[in-house]
Amino acid sequence: MTNPERLGGKATSRGTRFSVSFVLSCLAEGMSYEDIVREYSEFPRESIPDVLRFAAELTDRRDVAA
Repeated sequence: MTNPERLGGKATSRGTRFSVSFVLSCLAEGMSYEDIVREYSEFPRESIPDVLRFAAELTDRRDVAA
């Protein structure tokens, strides 16, 4: 999910130019998948669980403060 040549190396949703943090922010603000697509273009539905899984794995690490 990271590529040093895309978005400065930020974690992105696979196959898109959306950063994981951007998608999480949209979801935290109450946006649905449909809202994200309507506001920001095509976004693969299967990316939402991937983004949430990535965030869960990252925050489950011992070296990451919540």
